[in-house]
Amino acid sequence: MIGDIVETKRCQLKDPMDLFHSGQAVKICAPMVRYSKLAFRTLVRKYSCDLCYTPMIVAADFVRSAKARDSEFTTNKGDHPLIVQFAAKEAQVLCDAARIVCPFADGIDLNCGCPQRWAMAEGYGACLINKPELVRDMVRHVRNQIDNPRFSVSIKIRIHEDLKRTVDLCQKAEATGVSWITVHGRSVEERHQPVHYDAIKIIKQSMSIPIVANGDIKTLKDAENVHHLTGADGKIKQMTFQWTAVAAFLYGEIGVILVLCLPFISPLRWQKIFMIPLWSKMAVFWNKMFLTIIVLLIVLFLDAVREVRKYSAVHVNEKAANVNTNAFDHIQMKLFRSQRNLYLSGFSLFLWLVLRRTVTLLTQLAKGMASHAALEMQVNDATEAAKKYMAENERLQEALSEKGSSKKKESAEATDEKLKKEVEHLKAELQMTSDALHKANNEVTAVKKQSEGLKREYDHLMKEYERLQGSLNEAEDKKDQ
Repeated sequence: MIGDIVETKRCQLKDPMDLFHSGQAVKICAPMVRYSKLAFRTLVRKYSCDLCYTPMIVAADFVRSAKARDSEFTTNKGDHPLIVQFAAKEAQVLCDAARIVCPFADGIDLNCGCPQRWAMAEGYGACLINKPELVRDMVRHVRNQIDNPRFSVSIKIRIHEDLKRTVDLCQKAEATGVSWITVHGRSVEERHQPVHYDAIKIIKQSMSIPIVANGDIKTLKDAENVHHLTGADGKIKQMTFQWTAVAAFLYGEIGVILVLCLPFISPLRWQKIFMIPLWSKMAVFWNKMFLTIIVLLIVLFLDAVREVRKYSAVHVNEKAANVNTNAFDHIQMKLFRSQRNLYLSGFSLFLWLVLRRTVTLLTQLAKGMASHAALEMQVNDATEAAKKYMAENERLQEALSEKGSSKKKESAEATDEKLKKEVEHLKAELQMTSDALHKANNEVTAVKKQSEGLKREYDHLMKEYERLQGSLNEAEDKKDQ
């Protein structure tokens, strides 16, 4: 019994109007397509977000289809205060949708500010600011058919070119019983133009109900500035967390890569851009900056991987153990945040490497194209020079051939004359040699004759010597006897 009482108190819905009576600026998470689901709302409530919206839901589909209700609207006991935003063009359909969400939400919001073409073509969104009677009728029907007096009914609008029409619309809605009005400070045709905060201030001064300022509020500082500029009661606070910087860096990388890949800008043009003195000065720190960002992104990526693994494991265990809903939703919120950070850091890291590689390839391609052009010019110059030299060579050869024929005849005659002289000289020397040889032969013959005479004389003397020796021997023999 005690448990039932405690649970009843925890399930009791809150009155969003109490936030506007607190005397402080109300921080509101805007209805963002595909983002403002339960997990995201749970996350932003952890960072002191006072009031959360669901994404815009088409009321007709929500009423007609249970599948649409299950897909578009989920909540839990901690998801309060909660405003469900509907797109509607019929009073009864909006009432039916409000009755369905009344037990689970703290109020509904009628979208009269969506400028998307499909919404306006269907009669939803910003086209309703031109139908104040229809807006008033839808607010009145919801007020009459919802019994809970604490259930809020608000509208979100854009401004007209004629601000008097906007003030008139807001006053009619106030007279019908609208809880508050959110004013996006741009017209239907404006998208990224500056927000007209002065228009919001005029509307605030003309109304007695709370006015919420919306448009280009990205940080808490922006919210405080807008609060002082407009005097509005609440500011729709958009995503202002750490991963916003990584997301902005990722979008910047995508933009830079798309610009670098434009086909009509040649690599040579990019090289000229890179050679601007500003880039040359930045190039000194480029490698350090690149490595620093790589390290930061790797750290963020590894941390995201760790978080995903951590909460995925816890998620499985919690489901198996069938724990309470609040704990399960908290784990879902943590898992959503870690997965989001994983995708952002991973793609940022990948595109950063792709960007570095793209710049390197563009530089190399530009150098190659410049070298090719220079080589082509050198080849053309060399070809022309070769043709010129060949022509000159032919002329020189012709001139030389003409001169060479006359010189050849003169040299041949001179050679013949020289040869004749040498032949005569050789003949004279040969004659002298022949004479000397003949003389030598004669002398040899005379010597031979003399030699033969001497030999005969020698033989004769030998015989005479032998005869005298014999006579001497005989005389000595006789003497001895």
